[in-house]
Amino acid sequence: MMAGAGLARAETIRVGVTAGPHAEVIDAVRKVAAERGLEIKAVEFTDYVFPNQALANKDLEANSFQHEPYLKNQIAKTGWKIVKVATTTASPMGIYSNKYKSFADVPNGATIAIPNDPSNGARSLQILAVNGIIALKDPSNTTAGIADIAQNTKKLKFVELDAAQLARSLSDVDAAAVNNNYAVQAGLDPVKDSLIKEPAETPWVNIIAVREEDKDKPWVKTLTESYRSEPVKQFILTRFKGAYVPSW
Repeated sequence: MMAGAGLARAETIRVGVTAGPHAEVIDAVRKVAAERGLEIKAVEFTDYVFPNQALANKDLEANSFQHEPYLKNQIAKTGWKIVKVATTTASPMGIYSNKYKSFADVPNGATIAIPNDPSNGARSLQILAVNGIIALKDPSNTTAGIADIAQNTKKLKFVELDAAQLARSLSDVDAAAVNNNYAVQAGLDPVKDSLIKEPAETPWVNIIAVREEDKDKPWVKTLTESYRSEPVKQFILTRFKGAYVPSW
């Protein structure tokens, strides 16, 4: 039986995405879902804060833009009843620079911009730690901050900025950790342009999230199966060439 055949009629849901790659992917998902009786209306956001707020406030039915550590951090602060229903894509975060071609060239005392939210900030510090540039007190801590740096032999200075601003900050800092969707939007190629990037196996896999009260509704299954379909997988592989990869 075709996925979503249990839907008595065509339903419409609003899915929050960040502009750029997540919006492009949801457009591919929309075409598959339409064949399965589910109409998706994409609602684009320019930052990471509002898609969860909009979901909690019932201005959306689902969102697809974040990884689970970020969602958990938001829930811890707000108490929102939002849950993960599926993993989607992995997109290794990279460290970029307009001034240097490799991180070995980045001088002592350089200024590095990182995201100001705890989960993505920790993610950027973990990239530096994995590459031996700094050491963290607990390398597995998904909310590690600047205070958790145990060793910083290059005496790097860290500035925390909103994730959406990091690509634009490259003219003002020596290097910056930029999430893939914002990197792609800024014309950066995560595969070719990043000085260093995180390994493929990380907790930072993107997810689809819905309100807890909706998690067992038929449209959730249709949405997740449409996303994790072969046409969408091929679109991601062809369009993003390794900058985003399917997690299924």
